[in-house]
Amino acid sequence: MDIKLKNNFFEQERDLQIIYRKLFFQMAVTAILYAIFGIAAYLVIINLLKQFDVCSIVNWIERNRIIGFWAYIGIGYTIILIYYWKKPFHYLNSILIASSSIYQQEEKMISLPEPLKTVENYLNELRLEIQESKIVVQNTEQRKNDMIAYLAHDLKTPLTFIIGYLSLLNDAPDMAMEQRKKCISISIEKARRLEKMINEFFDITCYNLQQIELEKQTIDLYYMLVQLSDEFYPLLSAHGNTIKLSADEELTVYADSVRLARVFNNILKNAISYSYPNTEIKINGKKEQGNIVVSFQNQGKTIPHQKLGALFDKFFRLDESRTSNTGGTGLGLAIAKDIIELHGGKISAESQNETTIFIVSLPIMDA
Repeated sequence: MDIKLKNNFFEQERDLQIIYRKLFFQMAVTAILYAIFGIAAYLVIINLLKQFDVCSIVNWIERNRIIGFWAYIGIGYTIILIYYWKKPFHYLNSILIASSSIYQQEEKMISLPEPLKTVENYLNELRLEIQESKIVVQNTEQRKNDMIAYLAHDLKTPLTFIIGYLSLLNDAPDMAMEQRKKCISISIEKARRLEKMINEFFDITCYNLQQIELEKQTIDLYYMLVQLSDEFYPLLSAHGNTIKLSADEELTVYADSVRLARVFNNILKNAISYSYPNTEIKINGKKEQGNIVVSFQNQGKTIPHQKLGALFDKFFRLDESRTSNTGGTGLGLAIAKDIIELHGGKISAESQNETTIFIVSLPIMDA
């Protein structure tokens, strides 16, 4: 139970106690008024009978006034007690019936008697939160199932290549050396791709279970970005892209260098994969409002708004990534998000007018 729900629970408990106190007070006031009314009615009736000179009736009432008074009090108080005693049970029954409908997929809102309006509001809020949680769980489960299907397909593809080429080598011992080298080279490439996918799947599981301990140190962020640009030169050249780096040469950040490099690696790889050929990828780094902000901007197809919010979700991947030659398991951005959040930072994406920007924000901390 989260803090908000726990606080609401205590508020409702306090409200119910107030309602019960009010009921007790109303019952006490009713009982007193009933007794006063009975005494007043007795005196009025006696006076009226005396005025009409009905002595026999007056004498009979006088003789039996004690029995009559207690009969009056007993019957009246019993009715009052039953009436006010039933109310809490009525309220409790209403709450129990309403509570049983919390998990039902009905659009009709819960309705309770007027004194229980605060409880009604709480139950309606709880019902909405439960329904939203169910939707989240269902969506996550669906994405996980899709991811398992995608992973099975992606694991099968390189494995088929490896088996095929190794079988070819086994069946053709007299194969030319050049052809043999080609088969071995492709098999190794596919095996490495297979290893990469398995490692990414393992990593996302570790980050999800928060089993990673960061090894932080002061990092020369400018040098890291320059080094990253150089490492991606072959892939950039093959795609016709270039990088324009704009950052303060004195820019530093306190972080885990290996994992932060992986974040930037995943983002830049994604930017290259989805950018138009022969376009410029802009990397900017700066200090902004107590944070280090690094952005990666590329020119490519605009990502639909409904997919933009799910880019960093686990088990989510864009449809196009199924056919991308450079695509992995689709877990790269999810891993990047987990790493940045472990650093106490944020990662987000914007996409409009065929321009996509990934923004990483990290807190400025000294060692």
